[in-house]
Amino acid sequence: MLKQVDYLIIGQGLAGSLLAWELIQRNYKVHIIDQQQENASQVAAGLINPVTGMRLVKNENIETLLPCAKQQYQALSHFFKNSFYQEKTLLRIVRNDKELKKYQQRLQEPSYLDFLNTELQTPSPELIAPLGLIQQKQTGTLDTVPLLNQLKDFFQKKQCYQATTFDYQDLSLENDLSWQGIHAKKIIFCEGYQAINNPWFQYLPFQLAKGEILSFRSDIPIIPQMLNYGRWFIPSPNQQFRIGATFENNVIDTLPTEKAKNDLIATLHKIYPSIKSAQLTNHQANIRPTTLDKAPFIGQHPKHKNLYIFNGFGSKGSLKIPFYSQHFIDYLADNTPLDKRVDINRVI
Repeated sequence: MLKQVDYLIIGQGLAGSLLAWELIQRNYKVHIIDQQQENASQVAAGLINPVTGMRLVKNENIETLLPCAKQQYQALSHFFKNSFYQEKTLLRIVRNDKELKKYQQRLQEPSYLDFLNTELQTPSPELIAPLGLIQQKQTGTLDTVPLLNQLKDFFQKKQCYQATTFDYQDLSLENDLSWQGIHAKKIIFCEGYQAINNPWFQYLPFQLAKGEILSFRSDIPIIPQMLNYGRWFIPSPNQQFRIGATFENNVIDTLPTEKAKNDLIATLHKIYPSIKSAQLTNHQANIRPTTLDKAPFIGQHPKHKNLYIFNGFGSKGSLKIPFYSQHFIDYLADNTPLDKRVDINRVI
């Protein structure tokens, strides 16, 4: 039996899932293809941090992105009766005089005061931070895996979810777009790093980056705050925590490595030595769909007008995807111009 939909979405990571959710809320018919490969969304920390990097740079458009992300995750939490986003204090260890000077400079910029505490914090006895700690504000974590699982159940109940391999050769672009008995007005590729194999969008300049993270359980109480020390430390209930992440450009295998594990553990022990007795419970690796200019790839194929892409959010997907999914649908539904910073036409 043929199925007619407005949008066929390839990929059930965070990008595909939130895009499909938003389309359904606007009464569009969708069908989601989940290739059931572990994706970056399922491995990612879900960390939302408005000010990042050695130079303490505020995320571009953060005043729009952050409220939109919070509102979206609150709405999803209310709908599913499950809390997915938790605001948590993030303490950044000042590693050198250069970082300290940059922090002091940022305090003179009014736009940063909503995101940085104006006084350095004294470290607790467990931490080694002789230059002090910067308390960052409006930070938190998204529990990505539970959210994706709930959305998957929701899509299944709506009978718009299919777990199968998507073969590009099965897609017919002649006259009416169709794939294995499903007819769609448009198809949107949300494949994460697999986009490099997409015959229509592989021309886009992705700069993929492998990342590895570790999960632990401690036999002693751990600090309740998140830490940034060049890596990140994220505590969770029952004395569990995760640390990460490594960053290897243009490495596209998803195999955990001893080198990354040893590096992550050694870096943590330098600043938090009392945690050495914690037991490793998991070691994961995946590929971030990062782009060369660090901006997402959103928009319409230059030749095939019913093919679209929504991808390239890198390590900031939890922050960016809620806003850009709504922005993209406004473009699809109402012809609202795409932000030139994310429109794929910028690289054509």
